[in-house]
Amino acid sequence: MSDGDGRAPTLRLQRKKARVTFRALFVARRAVLWHTSFRVAKHRRTIKAMGLSFQPPGAAPVIEAHGARLPAIGLGTWRSTHDEGVQAVRAALAAGYRHIDTAARYENEQAVGQALAASGLPRDEVFVTTKVWHTELRAADFRRAAEASVARLGLDHVDLLLVHWPNPDVPLEETIGALCDAQRSGLTRHIGVSNFPAALLDRAVALASVPLAANQCEYHPYLDQTRVLDACRRHRMAFIAHTPLGSGKLLADPVIADIAREYGRKPAQIILRWLVQQPGVAAIPKSSNPLRIGENLAVFDFELDAGAMARIGALTRADGRVSKPAWHPEWDAPAHSSAADKP
Repeated sequence: MSDGDGRAPTLRLQRKKARVTFRALFVARRAVLWHTSFRVAKHRRTIKAMGLSFQPPGAAPVIEAHGARLPAIGLGTWRSTHDEGVQAVRAALAAGYRHIDTAARYENEQAVGQALAASGLPRDEVFVTTKVWHTELRAADFRRAAEASVARLGLDHVDLLLVHWPNPDVPLEETIGALCDAQRSGLTRHIGVSNFPAALLDRAVALASVPLAANQCEYHPYLDQTRVLDACRRHRMAFIAHTPLGSGKLLADPVIADIAREYGRKPAQIILRWLVQQPGVAAIPKSSNPLRIGENLAVFDFELDAGAMARIGALTRADGRVSKPAWHPEWDAPAHSSAADKP
């Protein structure tokens, strides 16, 4: 039997209950979202009050080295032009990156600074690294170069200042002395070196009156850096891997491709995970593609098993080095035989 509008009373009652239930769910969901937002905001204020930095969801864990707190994944900006550099850094910061690497030689410090300013992030939430070029390692030149870099970035200091490459024509004592002076004068919070082989790193550490926090070197599965890694760990320094994805051949390597399929990940994510899963190792992949930038940071929600780590570690080859400038130092001999040397 139906009432006047032709609908059974039971059906009308069911629909009424459904509307009430939907309304209740909507109100409950809104309350939960409001409460969650309140809790997050309160949590952030508490962290700020404690003098710590807030890490957004997806941000990389940090590596601690002589007081430096270095996010394990950063954005490399080598070969990023001005406009490309601005957009890449803005995309990275929006994705959760809190570590940006630049250098005077890259000629994009101003672009990086513009992107940092546009982000609206508090200065202490972003770890900024820059480098002094190997032709500026005399004491007076070094100071001018460091000051110019900080000015181009629009900052009053950087978080990490590195010697970009060693220069055998300048006494290491003079260079390291100038590096330490830059830290003492407030131009940088922490100091380090880049592209220093193990023996030269040992000398630099011995000469430094301020602890060296990091050595930034090329590192990826095709390049054996065991000796430099051991030296960094011996001196309690972070190892920052530049050129972490090696060459295009590495991304297409069948071993990397197989492991990527096994884990349901991109080849670049497998390589980056292999790097940051090693104690004390950070990586600074370069990309201007917002999708790739996000993917490169998304490597902390899975872990490679021992077998996968070993398979990737066995890929070293004698011709694996990508960076080969004319001014390079004498590199360390491989600690292990390369895949190309094996029968």
